[in-house]
Amino acid sequence: MIGLFNLLIRGVKAIDWPLFLIVALLSGAGLLMMQSAVGGTDWRYAVQSQYFVFALIIMWVVAIVPPTWLAKMAPLIYGVSLILLVGVVFFGETSKGATRWLDLGFARIQPSEIMKIALPLLLAWYFQRREQRLMGFDFVVAFVLVAIPFLLIVRQPDLGTALLVGTAGLCAIYFAGLSFKLLVPLAVIAVVGISSVLLFEDTLCLPETDWLVLHEYQKGRVCTLLDPTQDPLGRGFHTIQSTIAVGSGGLYGRGYMEGTQGQLDFIPERTTDFIFAVFAEEFGLYGALTLLFLFALLIIRGLVIATRATDTFGRVLASSLSMVFFIYVFVNVGMVIGILPVVGVPLPFFSYGGTALVTLAVAVGLLMGISRQSVRSGANQ
Repeated sequence: MIGLFNLLIRGVKAIDWPLFLIVALLSGAGLLMMQSAVGGTDWRYAVQSQYFVFALIIMWVVAIVPPTWLAKMAPLIYGVSLILLVGVVFFGETSKGATRWLDLGFARIQPSEIMKIALPLLLAWYFQRREQRLMGFDFVVAFVLVAIPFLLIVRQPDLGTALLVGTAGLCAIYFAGLSFKLLVPLAVIAVVGISSVLLFEDTLCLPETDWLVLHEYQKGRVCTLLDPTQDPLGRGFHTIQSTIAVGSGGLYGRGYMEGTQGQLDFIPERTTDFIFAVFAEEFGLYGALTLLFLFALLIIRGLVIATRATDTFGRVLASSLSMVFFIYVFVNVGMVIGILPVVGVPLPFFSYGGTALVTLAVAVGLLMGISRQSVRSGANQ
């Protein structure tokens, strides 16, 4: 009995309460919107509620585990995640033209989601071990560690998740000490590429033009972003309907469960990728800005935890995880309002799905563990 009581006390102390409060508000709003998107009697609402309970338990357990233990387990976690990604190549299940899922018998998982945590964890461990003798070769090794899962995920194909994983890895490498000057060429390439697409849109989007590096459907997504009206009932339908929903919400919104686009099923994938459109239609501009403010607080809290970290492992991991949340939100909201291509990125704590939710819970738990370690270190000084 005393042991259980001590465990509960330890669990309470492991919680970073500002972070927990932000996540609780986002989770509550997420369940509220899931009920609106599918109805309280729909099976997906019940399943998502169960996912939230399970994710909360996972978050608490991860927060209790000392970060030093997790650092030791980082290579194993990365290795298992990599094996699962390879398993998708040979035994993966195909859905909607993509092979991204792996059936383990007791659960159906998406290994690429796990890699979003495993990769920053490994890079933080690696740079912690090399911090006293860090050389240029170490950054080359880090880039290779990022490239392997990136290419495996691109092969599925899942360019959106691959970009998330790759960006998470690049953020970890940058926060480990990579010179900002070395990122300038990447930024120049990106600007030149985007400018070229905009300038030669008419030629590049012709059916006979082959983009070589992208699949045909990925080319279609980019061209649809540039002009959704080219195929308003096909590829452009998602973007057109979501932007209509966001715009029709006005300043104050139509009211909870009163949105026409969402309730009349005009918004495709309204429980997953486009749930932000449902939220913006029902709660308007002010509601959307409030939600984005909560996400901003989550990211800022993560970066604060990173600045207070006592070692390289905590600093790199907390910084990269915070940027993972930023990328999630930026890409999802960007594709909903029509400024980014539709790439299938969920909105944290809102979109339906168990693997992504548990992955995010693990990320929050890791941030809490790093925060607890910093508090203990400050108390001992």
